[in-house]
Amino acid sequence: MKSRITLLVLFIVGTALQSYAQSNQKYFRQISYNHVSPHVEIRGIYEIEKEESVDESHYIFSYDDERRLVEIVNNHYATERRHPLTTLGAYKTVVEYSSNKQTWTYFDKNGNAIENDRQVFKEEFLIDKRGFRYELNFYDAADQPMESMWKISKYTWKKHKNLVIEKRFNVNGDEVNVSPYFPFGTSGIEYTKKGYPKAHHNLDDELNIVNNVHGLASYKDEYDEFGNHKKWSYYDASDKLIKNQWGYAYAIKEYDNKGNLLNWNTYDENDELMQERKMVTNVKVQIPKPATKDDSLEIETVSKGYLESLQNLDSVQMKRVMHQQLAKRTIAYDRRMQTENIRETSYDQMVEFSKSWNKSGNRFPFNPSNKAIILDVYDRIATVKLVSDNWIEYLHLTKIEGEWKITNLLWQHKNINAYSNFGK
Repeated sequence: MKSRITLLVLFIVGTALQSYAQSNQKYFRQISYNHVSPHVEIRGIYEIEKEESVDESHYIFSYDDERRLVEIVNNHYATERRHPLTTLGAYKTVVEYSSNKQTWTYFDKNGNAIENDRQVFKEEFLIDKRGFRYELNFYDAADQPMESMWKISKYTWKKHKNLVIEKRFNVNGDEVNVSPYFPFGTSGIEYTKKGYPKAHHNLDDELNIVNNVHGLASYKDEYDEFGNHKKWSYYDASDKLIKNQWGYAYAIKEYDNKGNLLNWNTYDENDELMQERKMVTNVKVQIPKPATKDDSLEIETVSKGYLESLQNLDSVQMKRVMHQQLAKRTIAYDRRMQTENIRETSYDQMVEFSKSWNKSGNRFPFNPSNKAIILDVYDRIATVKLVSDNWIEYLHLTKIEGEWKITNLLWQHKNINAYSNFGK
């Protein structure tokens, strides 16, 4: 009887702990975009239920009893390019707290400590009694100060009027810019009431907004009601909209109903559209239409053309069907070492072979059999099985600049007795 009661108590406690743990977790499809500063708090957006996460790309945020963030598990498998200040760059991020510190460390799926996408092992924030982050230091695996991919080892922040003043230093203590490609020195960050970055200004020693070497003094950000970063724009010291060093004045992003970025368009200072850029992601994939008859016919023609160019001593045709980065391989035998290996043949060698390899005319039957079996076509790549009198070959073809070319070729003698002495 006592053992049954003990088991019941353990079951109740275990269930309660599991329920408590789940209540301290939140699931989000996305992380809000940040290209301003690590001072900006990481926040999940598009919250979903745990059951929904099974079939959704997502993040899991875990919190302690004080509702402080203690862990982020990264199950977000989107492949679109992310800004280094937005992406976590690790499967698991652990956040630990002491009296005035918040320490972030990063781990892979096996629990090994790794560098994040900013190429540092540990990020340690110093926080005052009001919860304001006033310093950030980067450390390596040996807990020594290190520099990020942007050659920054330390950030410092202080409040000044409506701005958070930011400075950055390398490991030697020298001041450095926001990043190697964006020359803002001392800068000031403005926040909205909801805590989103609103503007980022380049400042002089007296904390006045001034132009940098590219004539830029500020960039401003806008977020929609879901937390999506929807617009950013560039201004000079007089707050006039101007082009940045990449040639556009502002950009607008568009998202689907799950927060996946679909595209972003750039505009000049006169609101003229400059470029439309569609984002490639594996979260939302457009399946191509089945191969057209023309594509199938060309794939078959190109595949057979490789054999025909050998049979007919036609180097022009060989150049037409083979890509210059051809990788052709087969099984070979090293008699000296008595080992099997892979023998490669280059594009240039194939062109030369086509000039003379069948010069005698007896390398193939009088009426050669060339059969191309298309195994699969997916948009601009295809797999073909080529069966001839001599060989069985598997070809990969790629549609380059509107033309199908053989890029990979793996072959074996059709007569398997050719391999009888190959160390079987």
